[in-house]
Amino acid sequence: MALLNRSLLGAATALCIAQLAAAQTLPAVSVTGKATEAAPGLAGFSDPPAKLPLQAVSLSAERLADLGITQLAGITRLDASVSDSYNATGYWSTVKVRGFELDNRFNLRRDGLPVSGETSLSLANKAAVEVLKGSSGIQAGTSAPAGLVNFVVKRPLADDATTLVLGVIQGGTVQASVDHSQRFGANREFGLRVNADAAQLKPQLRSSDGNAHTLALATDWRVQPGTLVEAEVEVNHQSQPSQQGFSLLGNRVPDPKQVDPKLNLNNQPWSLPVVFDNTHASLRVQQQLGNDWRAQATLGIQRLRTDDRLAYAYGCTAADGTYYADRFCPDGTYDLYDFRSENEHRDTTALDLSASGPVQLAGLRHDLTVGGLASQFKSRFQRQAYNYAGTGKVDGSAITPPAPDLTDENTNRDERSRELYLRDRVALTADTTAWLGLRHTRLHRESVRTDGSRPTNYPQSFTTPWLALSHALTADWLVYASWGQGVESEVVPNRSRFANAAQALPALKSRQTEIGLKTGTQRVEGSLTAFDIRRPTWRDIPLPGFTECSARNSCERRVDGYARHRGIEASADFKWSGGGLFASAMRLQARREGSADATLNGLTPPNVPTTTLKAQLRQDLLPGLQAQLGLQYEGRRYATPDNSIAIPAWTVADAGLRYLQAHGNQTWIWRVAVDNLTDRRAWRESPWQFEHSYLYPVAPRTFRTSLELRL
Repeated sequence: MALLNRSLLGAATALCIAQLAAAQTLPAVSVTGKATEAAPGLAGFSDPPAKLPLQAVSLSAERLADLGITQLAGITRLDASVSDSYNATGYWSTVKVRGFELDNRFNLRRDGLPVSGETSLSLANKAAVEVLKGSSGIQAGTSAPAGLVNFVVKRPLADDATTLVLGVIQGGTVQASVDHSQRFGANREFGLRVNADAAQLKPQLRSSDGNAHTLALATDWRVQPGTLVEAEVEVNHQSQPSQQGFSLLGNRVPDPKQVDPKLNLNNQPWSLPVVFDNTHASLRVQQQLGNDWRAQATLGIQRLRTDDRLAYAYGCTAADGTYYADRFCPDGTYDLYDFRSENEHRDTTALDLSASGPVQLAGLRHDLTVGGLASQFKSRFQRQAYNYAGTGKVDGSAITPPAPDLTDENTNRDERSRELYLRDRVALTADTTAWLGLRHTRLHRESVRTDGSRPTNYPQSFTTPWLALSHALTADWLVYASWGQGVESEVVPNRSRFANAAQALPALKSRQTEIGLKTGTQRVEGSLTAFDIRRPTWRDIPLPGFTECSARNSCERRVDGYARHRGIEASADFKWSGGGLFASAMRLQARREGSADATLNGLTPPNVPTTTLKAQLRQDLLPGLQAQLGLQYEGRRYATPDNSIAIPAWTVADAGLRYLQAHGNQTWIWRVAVDNLTDRRAWRESPWQFEHSYLYPVAPRTFRTSLELRL
């Protein structure tokens, strides 16, 4: 099989080189697109990105294709403010923005509507992935602070087009896709776009072979001038074993040079794939009204089904009887559990109604958007297995028997949210603009165990404002300041150890202050931003007479201080004839403050690097041939909440060639690249999950090649 994999990759590479040598007349390479742009659906305003008082990045499908990115986790290679947060092969993606983990339940959008990220979200039919960096309260009722991610769905194009892609990745992964757009009707008023993608997944990570496919259909109908109806549906499937992380060995960080990054500890004979089956659909109607007003109604649904399974490593019992709850034993052994939660269902339905347009108030022009969002989410689970199966070894050699009995209850959840929102852009002078966002949310949440026990039920209401002031220093330079709030909602578990069981905590309102400087010209787009985010935190506090939360009525869950993240971001997209450079950097100070327990104050959260740098360089070498070089640097971070163990910084370089070739009316784009050019061995991230420290290595050097044919 290894010989076959090398042969596939070698043949594709040889074919690419042969085409290069045979070419006679080559077109010039043209790289277009913005490095830092925000679509109105994400930012909520229709102004050009360089004129908006916020920070956002839009990553086009072409940019992602050049880097071989097919999952959300891949965008951590591109922007310094975005980093990994428990990103395992075969599982769903989770990212941090400005040091805060985005909540996969509340911080993701699909064409502006809320969706769950607790699944594998396909990028096959996405035109772009947008990241809003800043207070998320302007766009979301409840969400973790520091930003949102929005997936922009591909829609029918103005001109007919077909694109075919075939790609091969070292290890044996083969992927093929088709993207077809066509218009019909006497006046071409009907549009159709079909995206189909299929992949046989054989990464270099062992014990993780799988498959995935996506089929998506998008249509539109230009009923009359000013009336547009759009509908789309997407069905995707992924079946692939997940990747079990490594961990600390006692108080020691294992040397990454002595750990095989291709080893997957989820390698028991009884290990089963994680299976994601997803359906997404939406209907959107846009109507132009009189006096430059426009109305829009969007209905979206998401139906997810998951079989979540893993040979799960958690803690260990040493030979001397010592139990390590948050790491592996010093000798490399660990407790292995058989985890299975099958037939999970997560359903989301959302309806957004809005109208936008200009009005004159008090002698000033206001560009208003008013609207409402109603959403409903429910999850339904069965009993799950979480059973001790034996002792594993960090070299992957231990074999244990399965323990699949469904012995543990799961938790079903329901949520209803009703939101009213207002956005306003006020032209104070020719150069100065005020911005306002206001969102009022009424929330109702319920949960109950699958056996009917531990029910919780609570309503909550809150309002989240956002304010900004911008001033154009020149036609190309903008300075701004903003302040905004976000909110999270937390309920105390209905368990006997809590004296305040099943009670909702006060609304956890975060706030962010930001000042920035932006520019946008034909040659350079850039920004410099300083931000300060305060997020309330909660913890379980033992009551008088108790030292831990284990006995009945022994503790309370209470708000206790806050997490404070202060930092500076800088980004620049330089463009010159035949090339360009997009680079970004962030310096972050993340600290715990205000806790009643003084020993917690001043600590840095785990898996949050202090310094990050990302850069992508492109340069034409010959007509049609472009070289690409990428660089990622992430600084030192901690592996444990008490900051007693740190993970060293790392740097990884990627390189590639992109060759554009014309054949009549066809365009062929060849890509050959190598990720992790120097085969750097390092710990990519150190996520703290379920009170346990995990380590994920940088993926080994990987070659990939593809051919894109545009008809």
